[in-house]
Amino acid sequence: MSKAKLSIVIITYNEEKLISKCIGSVRQIADEIIVVDSYSTDRTVEIAKNLGATIIPHGFEGHIQQKNWAKEQSQFDFVLSLDADEVVSDKLAQSILEVKQKGFDFSGYYVNRLNYIGNKSVKTNGWYPDSKLRLWNKNMGQWSGTNPHDKFMLKSGCPKTKLKGDLIHYSYENLSEVWKKGKQYGLLASPFVAKKSILNIMLHLITSPISRWFKSYFLKVGISSGWTGFIIALAQSREAWVKYSRGFIIKLFGK
Repeated sequence: MSKAKLSIVIITYNEEKLISKCIGSVRQIADEIIVVDSYSTDRTVEIAKNLGATIIPHGFEGHIQQKNWAKEQSQFDFVLSLDADEVVSDKLAQSILEVKQKGFDFSGYYVNRLNYIGNKSVKTNGWYPDSKLRLWNKNMGQWSGTNPHDKFMLKSGCPKTKLKGDLIHYSYENLSEVWKKGKQYGLLASPFVAKKSILNIMLHLITSPISRWFKSYFLKVGISSGWTGFIIALAQSREAWVKYSRGFIIKLFGK
């Protein structure tokens, strides 16, 4: 019999296409499922509620802010944090059940995330294993980073380990979406870039787009994935360009 309890916490906004897969993949390991929803206008809330999730509406202020608020809504100390487009594989679910039975010996547990474009997994361009700290004691850390690229940080000295199995991430429907989101992510990060010095911004504006493309396409063997690897590398380069060019404009003109 399990010695520990686990909360599943999911943040959502208009996720009716994937929320049932996400929740369905964790029902066997969850002691509660909490969906913090940013006032979806589709069937997200209806579907999640029918699958047994507790729905908590909360306005979206940023990925980091939302996830930090969401984790505090859990009843139990140990939390598995998911995005609505993520699915726990059978092997990962089994790994989580095993550590639950032992009573969670560590403060945090990393998982390997396998990203998909449509129905095709991508293991090049630095997309795999894409290790993420997603199961943790909520009292031992918090979400940080730069929106939209959030990451959970444990307090210094907290023990951590890695679980077996993949977290399946249905991140993009097609290559067109990969390209578009490169720009979107860059725009979201640009206000944080604007807080840096002009010299720092200019240096990264010149070097970062080129280095991001080279690293993704050659060092992270995107070249072996053909057209897919090429577009991913370009999108990552575009994100860097938009981030620093827009940050430069904000730094100079305040908007």
